[in-house]
Amino acid sequence: MSDAKPDDGLISINIDGQEVRCQPGANIIEVAASIGIEIPHYCYHPKLSVSGNCRMCLVQLGLPGKDRATGQPMLNADGTPIIQWFPGPAIACGTKASPGMHIRTDSDMVKQCREGVTEFLLLNHPLDCPICDQAGECRLQEFSAEHGRGYSRFTEEKNVKPKRTVLGPRVMLDDERCILCSRCIRFCREIAKDDVLGFTDRGSYTTLTCYPGRQLENNYSLNTVDICPVGALTSRDFRFKMRVWFLKPTPSIDTETSVGCNTEVWSREGKIYRITPRRNDEVNDTWMPDSGRELYKQVEAENRLKQAAVAGQPASIEEALAAASKNLADGPVAIVGSGRCSVEEQYLLKKLADALGAASRQLVSRIGEGDGLLVSADRNPNVRGALLTGLIDDLPKQRLDDLAARIDAGEVRTIFAVNEDLTAAGLSAEQLAKATIVYLGTHANATSEAAAVVLPGLTVFEKSGTFVNQQFRLQKFHRAVPGVPGARDDLFLLGSLLANATGSQAPTVVASVWEAMAAEIGPFKGLSFAAIPDTGVLVDGSAFAGLPFVEGKSLHYEPAGMEAAATS
Repeated sequence: MSDAKPDDGLISINIDGQEVRCQPGANIIEVAASIGIEIPHYCYHPKLSVSGNCRMCLVQLGLPGKDRATGQPMLNADGTPIIQWFPGPAIACGTKASPGMHIRTDSDMVKQCREGVTEFLLLNHPLDCPICDQAGECRLQEFSAEHGRGYSRFTEEKNVKPKRTVLGPRVMLDDERCILCSRCIRFCREIAKDDVLGFTDRGSYTTLTCYPGRQLENNYSLNTVDICPVGALTSRDFRFKMRVWFLKPTPSIDTETSVGCNTEVWSREGKIYRITPRRNDEVNDTWMPDSGRELYKQVEAENRLKQAAVAGQPASIEEALAAASKNLADGPVAIVGSGRCSVEEQYLLKKLADALGAASRQLVSRIGEGDGLLVSADRNPNVRGALLTGLIDDLPKQRLDDLAARIDAGEVRTIFAVNEDLTAAGLSAEQLAKATIVYLGTHANATSEAAAVVLPGLTVFEKSGTFVNQQFRLQKFHRAVPGVPGARDDLFLLGSLLANATGSQAPTVVASVWEAMAAEIGPFKGLSFAAIPDTGVLVDGSAFAGLPFVEGKSLHYEPAGMEAAATS
């Protein structure tokens, strides 16, 4: 049997006696993690440059020895190379894999180094874990238990630093807890491109602060809270609201733009407390905009629709569905869908439009200023889903001028609007009065006020489904909390209307809708909702390659200092 290594471009290194195959130059912390070995660290972050200032990731390095006289490898009696170990430790975050490298992560020297670093970090750190917002997510809390001495030799008074310092509209600093890892500084400089944070003073008096006359107020400021390894930076919105170990994380998607940032929605007993980014290297790395973190507040908004209505009077869901079906049968009908609806909802809406012989099918475009990072100019999360399902054939417009002209000409008598305020899209109150409106949505607006029938639906946090982002990446989101009383799942409402229009049974849940879509829509063939990975899957959008999308490519980027992932 040959001992030759495969010519795959990988190299071999040895970590704690295990041989690992990895990319040349891979970061040692990442390589160790790939085989289940955790090297403790604070300042290192896989998406930021390496600073090497916390020293927690110290390891012992060795290389195969060579005879100084001959340059030949030094071998043991059994033919294995003699490893010459460096006399002092080295930081793993600043060490890149090279052929033949040997690494010890659990030697006595390494353990003593970690104990020493932990002791220094705790010298001036306040003993306030019971009241710290970071408790349950604090790396210092975890690593001090795993790698600390278990007792303190420090007898002097701790240094006092500023507490409850407002760095910006969304972030607060407790400087006594800061361990000077500089993650927040590097994030602002390298990712957000807003170099606003820095250290002042020296030694144990070093303090994190904003530059004079500046604030931490960019739209990505809360990412500094996410990556802070201790409780120094906290969210002013989430501060002291709930212990994290009581919260349930649910995978979801940021719906504010077509980027489709992956998120986690944190809830307890039917109430959402915060939204944080979920790592997806193909879409948003580990970041998300601040503006997407407050979307959960729409669930309990004062203008939330919680009651079906017919002719302005409260009605049951069954009565409202019957009235809506009767009105939709009295055509000609125009369908106004939404780029905020899920793929499954758009599919059923397209089927309903076909069954009703709709005279017009439109979406409303939302265009804003993109930031070149994770907020795109296309402010709808799922226009591409509407294209793939056939709900629309071309890019939507911001104003419904064509529909307005059809109403004025008497070519449209009934409008079915889904999650869109028609007045915001250009229709006047007089034009709304000329048509019978059936409205399905989550919040009251001028259209729901003018509607003959109102069907209250669910927000993205109260249902499951999929979106197609600007890369044509199909991504799913899951229900985080139950729907508010009185509202019903949009799929149930659309499926019921479709069943009434066709006289045959229609799918009303995500799994059954996917069975129909996979059988009918080419890019979705072979897929099911359950089989879609958490990071999404690219689908074929080549049929729409000629359309002038707001963004035509992924916003994925490689920040400075990012290292290649290791493979074992």
